[in-house]
Amino acid sequence: MNALRLVVLTLLFTGSSLLGADAEPSTTTAAATWHAQSLGQALLYTFIFAASGIIIAILGYKLFDFFTPGDLHKEIVEKQNVAAAVVAGAVVLGICLIIAAAMMS
Repeated sequence: MNALRLVVLTLLFTGSSLLGADAEPSTTTAAATWHAQSLGQALLYTFIFAASGIIIAILGYKLFDFFTPGDLHKEIVEKQNVAAAVVAGAVVLGICLIIAAAMMS
């Protein structure tokens, strides 16, 4: 089991270099890549990815709340259910990890 964990962690931290994502073809033009050519472009791309990531994370949380029995928001806010809050936090973190991995590839 520990060997499997080691393999998974190794792939998580070195996945992009193993898959050849860092290699760029020599005929690539600046307009055909997502690499920012200026500070303004970098800030724009950061804003776009951050906004889309937040929106997708909220939608993922709402979907989780929809498909589970009861009202998760009511459980957390009105009844102050700590266990429900921990589960909701874990769901949001899991969704955000998936979004981040998708955006980095």
